[in-house]
Amino acid sequence: MTTEQLFGKLWDEYTNRTPSAKKVKELFEAQGNTIFNDHVAFRTFEDSRVNIDVLAETFINNGYEYKGDYHFSKKKLYAKHFEHKTDKDAPLVFISQLLTSEFSVELQSIIKNTLDTVDYASVPNNELIFKGRLWHTPSYKTYMRLLEESEYAAWLYVNGFCSNHFTVDINKLETFSSITDVNSFLKAHGFEMNASGGEIKGTAEEFLEQSSILADKIEVTFEEGIYEITSCYYEFAYRHVMQNGELFKGFIANSADKIFESTDMVLQ
Repeated sequence: MTTEQLFGKLWDEYTNRTPSAKKVKELFEAQGNTIFNDHVAFRTFEDSRVNIDVLAETFINNGYEYKGDYHFSKKKLYAKHFEHKTDKDAPLVFISQLLTSEFSVELQSIIKNTLDTVDYASVPNNELIFKGRLWHTPSYKTYMRLLEESEYAAWLYVNGFCSNHFTVDINKLETFSSITDVNSFLKAHGFEMNASGGEIKGTAEEFLEQSSILADKIEVTFEEGIYEITSCYYEFAYRHVMQNGELFKGFIANSADKIFESTDMVLQ
């Protein structure tokens, strides 16, 4: 599978659960822009069967390498980012995991019991990122219990392994020159921005500015019935030139911390 095929497959799966992303892309294209993806992100659990390194295998096998890691103490998350070894235009990859051992015994038990139901022999590691939820129909009661401790855990319990977000590379847009212009355009077309920590996360001095629209809400079948919860969202990134003349290629933990909240049910 080529890099283009890999991200094409991910995009198709992502837009099936995030119709607003397709609408945004079409709006930008109608303005004369070609859309390039800055990065794609995934969520997982700190479990040797599905952790960051397991999900990263797909990308490692397609020419990517580890480039940096990030700690989110308040949300109890850890993340790594990966870059393609030779293709500078290939999207970056950001994979985070919930540090389940830092949560209550009850949460740890829920996650372990859920993951124990998966037949991992039938799902190769390099297919995990396309599979979504691999376990049984979720319980709404369990979802609400997880939500009390971690929005991330609750979201992942229902959505499973998938592209949590794609990201428009603002630097490559032809008709927009700043993240402020992009945000104004989106709001003018009825999209609600993630305002946690401000609509723009990061600064020019940090070499990265990011924003995102709030996640779509989709109907999900639970054991107790059908409920509407958040799925995925679309992000926008503007990268600044560093002192060495190159564009900044990493991430800012404080900004990513607020971007995570695009899926928070309380913001909807």
